[in-house]
Amino acid sequence: MKEPKVIELPKISDPRGNLSFFESGKLLPFDIQRVHWIYDVPGGEERGGVAYENTEEFVVAMSGSFDVVLDDGRGKQVISLNRSYTGVYIPKGVWRELTNYSSNSVALIAASTNYNPNEGIRDYDEFVAKAKQGWFANSQSVSPSVKTRILPNKKNFVFDCGIIELDKHHSDKKGNLSVVENGKTLPFDINRIYYLYDVPGGEDRGGHAHKELWQLIIAASGSFTVTLNDGQVKRSFVLNRPYQGLLVAPGIWRDLTDFSSGSVCMVLASEKYDEQDYIRDYQEYLTYRNN
Repeated sequence: MKEPKVIELPKISDPRGNLSFFESGKLLPFDIQRVHWIYDVPGGEERGGVAYENTEEFVVAMSGSFDVVLDDGRGKQVISLNRSYTGVYIPKGVWRELTNYSSNSVALIAASTNYNPNEGIRDYDEFVAKAKQGWFANSQSVSPSVKTRILPNKKNFVFDCGIIELDKHHSDKKGNLSVVENGKTLPFDINRIYYLYDVPGGEDRGGHAHKELWQLIIAASGSFTVTLNDGQVKRSFVLNRPYQGLLVAPGIWRDLTDFSSGSVCMVLASEKYDEQDYIRDYQEYLTYRNN
């Protein structure tokens, strides 16, 4: 059985705000199939008492702080998460709870499987009984979904981009949760997640374009403006809801501006990091579009 472990993520420091990221199979020992984030949780509240037979998870405090209580049937371990560049890997067969939320915290959870309502054990006594029986010893590794979707290779324009309303699971007392799953929510599979944090109020970030990369940009906390530009037309979107995402197609220049203090900008990306995919100079971008 794998053991839980704390994973230090890259932290790219910048006076305009910091950036951290993780990728399928890089830093994480699994491929990302599902991402959900928990927000609007009252201070001191608890969330997420569950154990999975086949699902591995990675948990990050993108904002604020909370404790991750882990139990593999042999005893409990408490890991405090309060840095946006530190996360905890949770193997299958381990009970986990998220407790002691600070106000305005945002918990990001990446999972190795799509949601299966019949898999999780949500009663702690049932977990303890099954752990004594070695229930997770015979669990099967779930193969990641085959990524066969071929996106059209065409010249995209700003009107090929737009807001996507995400699932919002509401709890009156314990906050809200939104989720994105491969093969269901987006026209691409998630291979990389990165997020900007510690951005000073009113700051600007992120003027560049991608040749092949699809993105979903989400204001996990706070607000900011995304301006899209295809070389001819500009469109601006104010993102200020954790349950809305802006789908950005390849070949579109984008700028992030007007950050509110304490904002967290999360981006779900279709590809792993490749510097050759970036266009960081606007004049170079216009030449690329014209060609």
